[in-house]
Amino acid sequence: MKKNVVFGFLGNVLDRRGKGKRRWRHWRPTIALCHHADKPITRLELLYYQNDYHLLCEIIKDIKLLSPQTEVRPIVIDIADPWDFEQVYTCLFDIAEKYTFEPDKEEYYVHITTGTHVAQICWFLLTESRYFPAKLLQMSPPQPKDISASNNELNDDDILVMTPRGTMNQIDLNLHRYDKILTRFQHYANQATDLLKSGIATRNQQFNQLIAEIEQVASRSHAPILLSGPTGAGKSFLAKQIYLLKHNNHQIQGQFVEINCATLRGDGAMSTLFGHVKGAFTGANITRTGLLKSADGGLLFLDEIGELGLDEQAMLLKAIEEKQFYPYGSDKPIQSNFQLIAGTNKDLKQAIAQGEFREDLFARINLWSYQLPGLAERKEDIEPNIDFELARYAKEYGIMPRFNQQSRNAYLKFATSPQVKWQGNFRELNSSITRMATLAPQANITLQQVEQEIGRLQQNWQQTTKSYNDLMPTEIDEFDRCQLEKVLEICQNSASLSEAGRALFAVSRSKKQRSNDADRLKKYLAKFGLSWEIIHSNN
Repeated sequence: MKKNVVFGFLGNVLDRRGKGKRRWRHWRPTIALCHHADKPITRLELLYYQNDYHLLCEIIKDIKLLSPQTEVRPIVIDIADPWDFEQVYTCLFDIAEKYTFEPDKEEYYVHITTGTHVAQICWFLLTESRYFPAKLLQMSPPQPKDISASNNELNDDDILVMTPRGTMNQIDLNLHRYDKILTRFQHYANQATDLLKSGIATRNQQFNQLIAEIEQVASRSHAPILLSGPTGAGKSFLAKQIYLLKHNNHQIQGQFVEINCATLRGDGAMSTLFGHVKGAFTGANITRTGLLKSADGGLLFLDEIGELGLDEQAMLLKAIEEKQFYPYGSDKPIQSNFQLIAGTNKDLKQAIAQGEFREDLFARINLWSYQLPGLAERKEDIEPNIDFELARYAKEYGIMPRFNQQSRNAYLKFATSPQVKWQGNFRELNSSITRMATLAPQANITLQQVEQEIGRLQQNWQQTTKSYNDLMPTEIDEFDRCQLEKVLEICQNSASLSEAGRALFAVSRSKKQRSNDADRLKKYLAKFGLSWEIIHSNN
């Protein structure tokens, strides 16, 4: 059998009960701990303060009388303030680091009845994280009727019989044993991911995995998050849902502040983001707070962050790292503690290479980076999103539009076909459903309306797609022109950079153990001053 080893504090209040032999009539948790035959204690690692040395000697002597087989090892501790979390945690952590644990030979327990509440919390954290490979023990006093009220002197035999034991409760931190608790946690996690998706059922495995990770990051981290993806992929919507998730969990108290950086120019950019003092520039007649201050204690979403000027980028980096910044025209810093979510449809690495984006800012916001797939990459999700858009229309206008079976099948067949690129992504799908719902007679979307809408979409896409000549460099060899035209054709007919890369390098990639088709295509386009964003900028 393994030996039972217990760590615990000497209770300078609960263990200091009564004088002389009368002390045996009182429940003392450290004494009671060693007085349970069903769990004999082989060794007690007893932590105590130097001022409690005399009490320590008395407790050791009493344990020897009740449980001769128990070895008591005193550990003197030096904690100036037992209510200071850092001091207590550091002390216990140091003990764990220096201790030689032998779990194959010994069973370890941590006694949490004695010590301050701070000590109990620290015990729990260190045990749960397995710095102490132990289980928790909690002692409870006996009922008053179980304690003898006799005033007669006690002999040694009486002491063994009459000493109050109370009850010993073992707390097992292995949550995998508790199916009901795990089910509840799983239900909570599902609610969180549903909130991020706003209840839309998705059948796309990649998107489900992405949302599940974002939920974990949003719940556990205050670091910046970078959301990349094409226009209309849902970056702004997801940022709002992350805010709601954190707000519902009481992790954030301030407001959600959003700005599209593409709308910021010149002095107005500095003023909008960081505020200004009166008279900072022509027209600055009053002091302005700025969005960074408005987001204090909340969440700031900077959409299209790649459009920010270099000066604004430098000030933003300082604000993220130091939680303070200087309003335009002021020499007094403003404090603001906000979480940043940045959105972009640009390739920020390429922008860095072109001197348009600061590398240090990119490094700071790229800790958690997520590429949101466009609608064309989630075609299995088009059907549930159609239902979502119909329900949203009904909520806004009080009328529930419906397809008949024929019109629904026709629209779904078109919407999920390989040649449909959904250049505007979810925003474009919303517009398409809204148009049909608005024109539907008696809210019934007919086959004729679906055919008209398909024609309208095809005409819009044909008008907005750039020709190859618009993208072709002015000076290029005919050899390169022929090759580049084919590459551009495949890019324009692909839903993503990765999809185009797979089509272009299908043979060579099959001969490699590992490949990065998207990066290979990106480098090829860069030779001609092109990028995926440029090719699809009018889409």
